[in-house]
Amino acid sequence: MSGDVVNLRLARKRRDRTAKEAVADRNRFEHGRSKAERELARARNDKAEREHAASRREPGTDDG
Repeated sequence: MSGDVVNLRLARKRRDRTAKEAVADRNRFEHGRSKAERELARARNDKAEREHAASRREPGTDDG
């Protein structure tokens, strides 16, 4: 029964490198947008929030 020899130092470095790459991918997705894309997303969010607020019912009013 002979198994593969694993260099723990290299395995740790490989594991850390993949974790850092995952964080970098997430950051590129979150912060790598152009100004026009950010403004468009902000405008869409504002419009959705206004539409949601407009459809709210006032407390204490009865429809019946």
